[in-house]
Amino acid sequence: MSAQNITVQTNALRVSIHIDEEGVAWLHEVHPAGSASQPSKSKHFSSSCAPLVEVRLSAEGTARHKSSKTLIGTYIGTRLRYQSHKINDEENTQSLEVTLADSVSSIIVVCHLTLYKSTPVLRASATIQNNGAQDIVVTQLTSLVIGGLTTSSEQWWSDYVLSVPYNSWFREAQWIEHDLPSVGVDDYGVHSVPDDNHWGSISHYAVSNRGTFSTEGHLPMGMLKRRDDADTWLWQIENNGSWRWEIGDWKDSVYLAAGGPVNYDHDWRERLAPGQKFSTVPVAVCHVLDNYEKAFAGLTTYRRLMRRKHTDNERLPLIFNDYMNCLMGDPTEEKILALIDPVVKAGAEYFVIDAGWYADDSGWWDDVGLWEPSIKRFPKGFKQLLAQITSKGLIPGLWLEPEVIGVRSVVSRQLPDDAFFQRDGHRIVEKGRYQLDFTHPAVRERMHGIVKHLVTEFGVGYFKFDYNIEVTQGTDANCSSSGSGQLNHNRAYLQWVGELHDRFPKLVIESCSSGAQRMDYAMLGVHSLQSTSDQQNPEYYSAIAAALPTAVTPEQGATWAYPQPEWDDETNAMTVVNSLLGRIHLSGRLDNLQSQQFDLIKEGMDVYRSIRADLPTADAFWPLGLPRWHDNWVSLGMAAASGTIYYVSVWRRGGLESVDLRIAALQNRAVSSKLLYPASFKAEAVWMAAEGILKVTIPSKLGARLFQLTVE
Repeated sequence: MSAQNITVQTNALRVSIHIDEEGVAWLHEVHPAGSASQPSKSKHFSSSCAPLVEVRLSAEGTARHKSSKTLIGTYIGTRLRYQSHKINDEENTQSLEVTLADSVSSIIVVCHLTLYKSTPVLRASATIQNNGAQDIVVTQLTSLVIGGLTTSSEQWWSDYVLSVPYNSWFREAQWIEHDLPSVGVDDYGVHSVPDDNHWGSISHYAVSNRGTFSTEGHLPMGMLKRRDDADTWLWQIENNGSWRWEIGDWKDSVYLAAGGPVNYDHDWRERLAPGQKFSTVPVAVCHVLDNYEKAFAGLTTYRRLMRRKHTDNERLPLIFNDYMNCLMGDPTEEKILALIDPVVKAGAEYFVIDAGWYADDSGWWDDVGLWEPSIKRFPKGFKQLLAQITSKGLIPGLWLEPEVIGVRSVVSRQLPDDAFFQRDGHRIVEKGRYQLDFTHPAVRERMHGIVKHLVTEFGVGYFKFDYNIEVTQGTDANCSSSGSGQLNHNRAYLQWVGELHDRFPKLVIESCSSGAQRMDYAMLGVHSLQSTSDQQNPEYYSAIAAALPTAVTPEQGATWAYPQPEWDDETNAMTVVNSLLGRIHLSGRLDNLQSQQFDLIKEGMDVYRSIRADLPTADAFWPLGLPRWHDNWVSLGMAAASGTIYYVSVWRRGGLESVDLRIAALQNRAVSSKLLYPASFKAEAVWMAAEGILKVTIPSKLGARLFQLTVE
């Protein structure tokens, strides 16, 4: 056959697939629209393209490498041949489907590539179909493979750096930068071997996650950028369970391969009978010939386009939740009644009763699952209490953990065994709880009934869906493998949440998982907002708050503001500043604050209501770079879509009393600055237009401020 190029282009991105004379498909280009093609600077290869998709079947190893480069170098990847393609042009996207076939295994693979017209992001996934007469067992199918990420540099091993987002409980979204040789990706000289099978070394760097906490350890993201800010690749995997991405050297450049669970890491195998199909989880990649802030802006735009639409993300209502540094899972009628008036006075629009409302005592951990309110805690009736909340103009919300049943719960004896995660015929027990399997109709039907009852009978308008166990084993009941069972549940759970939105369009549903242990865009595609941490120290939280827009859009990232009567004014102001450029989760003992303390908090809530209309379309920037956990100074900015308003939060946690905040977009422009919050506290901001620097002084050794910059 004749070689051909298949090109799809929007106003933001150009993607080209090269089909060679043998019918092998290569992802040739993923470049910003309007940019020139980037020929390889390698002395050894004319192109650093990688095969469009990689597939492994059971008992197949590696065709091209002597290594554990798990996601590339497969036998089928070398045998797949082009069959056809289809281009679809829709309102906001262009999509390309490329169909490939392997005559040996009789499989068909369709690669799905979607481009967005307003942002340089490619979304990729793949579907495999068994066209043979016998069952096959798939052990790997990539969502995305891209070679040649560093073709703009001859010395890619020194010109590019890799950034990896670590994400642990109480310490979320912390990006760490690595030079490539330090993670084992370097120039090994293997291109000098004249064997066509030696296209890279045996080295690679991989990040993966296994189990039900999709972001425990790392966010499902990564970034590769040139040191001179001339080129940035940023990617995310969209799965609320297991995933893997890897980079390595490939034909004198760097490749990226990414997708959901695989056999190597996650005990994932999918048996396909003749005619059956399987589709991978999506992977999105943003490519800009610019710095990392432009890449995050592109990914933010994409996140806003791909998620389910909800008015909550436009209105940004102010939420009070009684948990963090407040009732801490011990709500009672008396305690909640004491909080209602202060919450109303502060300006909140939702009142969420967190954990404990269903239990007569504090030993509820292994007894959850019935989800009926405690009579002991609410002697006058829970329905009446929620009615009182409603009468004050607040929308009541409740904490719920829909995926678990405590081992002591009566529900654990009411549901069949196959309604739970199992291994080898036994229910999996994790920290005194069983994991429900949402592929089971009885599970979904029961939880639909519980939510309907709470919405229609009690007037609940907000749910905090939490999840606090980590099941790494998966489930092997009624599926091909434990990893397959895990993925099936993940998808069924997301479908169930979507059905709730269909039934109750005004219902707001928050994603929480021991803080942010499932802060991924499979979850955030269907949940309105995300609980971002369980961090109880506002000084530490500031490093999290400043980094959150890398992981979640500002209008979905809920950060705690939890003032305390024993804290000084600077600390109470800091906990408010932490939340002002995202979503506010107000908490703390508002009922015990002194009047001047309460006024300080209310001032912050008033400021938030005055700026929140700008946040759903704003782009983040970082005047001091992405924050590091122990930095003395941390800063986060939001550029409003108008182009004339910039909000800058700055935190001092030590060091000298002044810092220079570089804002390149405003260099050589006349700008006025205003201290928005706390307006009466000591601070100074001097704009130096020629340098593009805002010099900020905070006399207090611990302090936080929010400034507004206006282009004159």
